[in-house]
Amino acid sequence: MIYIVCHLLFRYLDRYGNIYNCFLEAHIFFLQVISVSVCSMVGLMEDHSSWDYLSPDHIKTPASNLGVVSGANNGSKEFSVSLDAVVPDDILERIFTFFPIASMIRATAVCKRWYGIIYSSRFLWTHMSPQRPWYFMFTSNESAAGYAFDPILRKWYDLDLPYIVKSCCFVSSACGLVCFMDNDNRSIISVCNPITKNSKRLLEPPGETLPDYSSIAMKADRLSHKYSITLAKSKQIPGDFARWDFSVYIYDSWSDTWVASMSEVFIGWRGGDDSVICDGVLYCLIHSTGVLGNVNPRHGLIMYDLVGRSFGTSLMQTSIPVPCSLTCGRLVNLKEKLVLVGGIAKHNRPDIIKGIGIWELHEKQWHEITRMPHKLFQGFGEFDDVFACSGTDDLVYIQSYGATALLIFDMMHKQWKWSMKCPVSKRFPLQLFTGFCFEPRLDIST
Repeated sequence: MIYIVCHLLFRYLDRYGNIYNCFLEAHIFFLQVISVSVCSMVGLMEDHSSWDYLSPDHIKTPASNLGVVSGANNGSKEFSVSLDAVVPDDILERIFTFFPIASMIRATAVCKRWYGIIYSSRFLWTHMSPQRPWYFMFTSNESAAGYAFDPILRKWYDLDLPYIVKSCCFVSSACGLVCFMDNDNRSIISVCNPITKNSKRLLEPPGETLPDYSSIAMKADRLSHKYSITLAKSKQIPGDFARWDFSVYIYDSWSDTWVASMSEVFIGWRGGDDSVICDGVLYCLIHSTGVLGNVNPRHGLIMYDLVGRSFGTSLMQTSIPVPCSLTCGRLVNLKEKLVLVGGIAKHNRPDIIKGIGIWELHEKQWHEITRMPHKLFQGFGEFDDVFACSGTDDLVYIQSYGATALLIFDMMHKQWKWSMKCPVSKRFPLQLFTGFCFEPRLDIST
């Protein structure tokens, strides 16, 4: 019964965009549906815990559903019965756990009681229905304002990210938090929750202030909400074109400090701008410099145990070759499993992409999951690095830099599908787009 009530209420909230009409109509509707099933329930549960303020404007009207539905009651009688007198808090809590995150945020605008239940410390976040990752798309050559795609409701939401000074940045996400590193000044690193807008500027990391290449990777604990950020820097040694210094620094949110973890000199290889943390191990893509004639393969993978941090072990000696000749590679953490999404290079033309493949790493061996069908690959372009990719849970998002089309691969069902068309418009022919995915959560802060 709770599931049926939740489903009906969710559809009702989703239909009405005006929160003031929703306030009156939702109470009446709720009374009509559940009064027959909860009249014998226990009384109200009171909670005096505090909660953080969140404006309902953080998630605006769905961009793909801009029509306004009239909230007129068509002459029906108004009821003076209060919802508080009928439904206890614990039942409402259970109902809210079935809501998609967007509907839950809109429900906080119905009344103070609903707002208080959702933001109370006792809310059953651990029992919520799985919230699939959202994808935030924005232009890479303007301010970082764009749209977030909800794969459950298949809608785009107008979402502002005012804490990003520039749209050109490195991004990593984990457990509802997103870490940004400015491309021009890589000492500027911040962490935020895109849903609640809670954000924090981190202390300046140690080490080289102007590295040639950098990458960030984020890991968060779902229970304690502690998080760590790993920053990998690569800098060419002056006067030596073959040797590159590779260093790793780790930030811990509990102590609010950076720690220099390791450093190694690579010969003929350099660090890149893509890394990810899976099951306590940092994975980084490295690139051949071609100085020593090692132009094929162009990429490799190194692993660093963040838990053991074994000193004296060379990362290059334990490196893993990529599954085939790639034009570019993206590393993704899907349920603590490392997944590689790569542009497959043409034979004898490593700068031309002929397709996109997905592989999963099993005990240092790559297993091919799928390749993008050719009819879907058309339009991505053919030169080298042409797509952005991000993923978590069971979803992999792939987006062309030159278009707003968003392609989704479901690892569980092994299915490809397009998202709903993003409402952002292309203003000029050479305009580029990019994006990243994140888990929509209200219960985690920086």
